[in-house]
Amino acid sequence: MPAPRLTELTLQALQAPLAVLDSQARVEHLSDIDSTNTELMRRAHAGDTRTCLLLADTQSAGRGRLGRQWHSRAGDALLMSLGVTLAPQNWSGLSLAVGCCLAKALDPSFDKGMGLKWPNDLMLAPWDAPRKLGGILIETVLRQGDAAQARFTVIGIGLNLAVPPASDYRTEPAGLHQVLGPQTTAQDVMLNILPCLVQGLNRFCALGFAAFTDEFARRDVLAGRELQLSNGVSGTGAGVDSQGVLWLNTPGGRVPVSSDEVSVRAAGAA
Repeated sequence: MPAPRLTELTLQALQAPLAVLDSQARVEHLSDIDSTNTELMRRAHAGDTRTCLLLADTQSAGRGRLGRQWHSRAGDALLMSLGVTLAPQNWSGLSLAVGCCLAKALDPSFDKGMGLKWPNDLMLAPWDAPRKLGGILIETVLRQGDAAQARFTVIGIGLNLAVPPASDYRTEPAGLHQVLGPQTTAQDVMLNILPCLVQGLNRFCALGFAAFTDEFARRDVLAGRELQLSNGVSGTGAGVDSQGVLWLNTPGGRVPVSSDEVSVRAAGAA
């Protein structure tokens, strides 16, 4: 079923929280695009770094972390990217902070079993075998003349509404319809998460990831689990510190995991 077009009322409701970030922020809704992140990055490289929330019904070349593709059918997922200039004192842990915002907005009472997997995934219980609801992809562009810490930041978010069709997934997928009800639309989810996301970005810029460490720890699906890194290191998840660094307890001692080129999975998982 095609996704419904945004109504003028919905556009206004989305622009209201965005105005906290930028009074000139705009919202765009496209039926199809290669990737909302790619589009905002294209614009940024061409000099257009205006604050924009870009929504799409489908993506032909959606991207996830480490170049993985993100597939969905029209109406089956929330596909969005927020492009905004940010200037935090420390960029470490931004994707984790965004994840905390999503989980807080969608599962404020912790009764729906939503968890977070370092560094960028929203997961659904059971936590001994969590399923993936969606992910976050953050990309930045340095703009000439900006202050040292300022960057145009594209925050891409993809969240399953329906469970995707069977495929060769690294992690079993889940959908928000399973916990929020089958009537939930992408617009419903967007209206829910955007105020929390805007508030969280301001909080991150002022205080860094340290302000989110307790929230993340409550939802950390890797803590205490046997983990295998893509570089061959294995150990037990020992939580995430105030800089957004994942720690593992290994036979050789406590090891930090901070490289964007390292992926993490439960030991023995496919």
